[in-house]
Amino acid sequence: MRTLFYFHDPMCSWCWGYRPTWQSLQSLLPSSIKVEYIVGGLAPDSDQPMPVDMAKNIQSHWRRIELELGAQFNYDFWTQCEPRRSTYPACRAVIAAKQQDKEQEMIKGIQEAYYLRAMNPSNISTLIQIANEEGLNTELFKQDIHGAQTEETLLKEVLLAREWQVPGFPSLMLTTGESIYPIEVNYKDAAATLSQVRDKLSLSS
Repeated sequence: MRTLFYFHDPMCSWCWGYRPTWQSLQSLLPSSIKVEYIVGGLAPDSDQPMPVDMAKNIQSHWRRIELELGAQFNYDFWTQCEPRRSTYPACRAVIAAKQQDKEQEMIKGIQEAYYLRAMNPSNISTLIQIANEEGLNTELFKQDIHGAQTEETLLKEVLLAREWQVPGFPSLMLTTGESIYPIEVNYKDAAATLSQVRDKLSLSS
């Protein structure tokens, strides 16, 4: 099985900036390649407010991504919410949604809530609202986001990112049989990334 693994975090701003190109790449991939999403977990659970210096640093990343990739950000988030450096809840939400075949809807919902609607996906209440808006069974989602299976999956995926030495998010890894090939993320050119994938496939054939 040939699989392209997409390592991401739903609250990763570079993943948000990469979203249009990533969608284009997926439409170009051969049907023989399976795509699998892996949440790498940027930041563990925390109830502590984000330090001011960290908040300023993240806002500087947003401005850079705006300039380089054209992604939109709603900076009202920083005044209307109490930011926390905690992305594991959002990662669990993606895993819980996957159990209802709504993984993509949840990722998109979290990103749009965070970056466009000035909502805080570190809060369970926000994640439940997104689940409801995206058509999930909300009661089942509430159970699954706190479930042991979800936690086990999260820890396995975080560990996989470390074992494969994923340098950051987003990252791409192509597997063919027992071979693992890192694929450079080109944030603007899906065709360039596709060319890399084809080159790796030719090596493994």
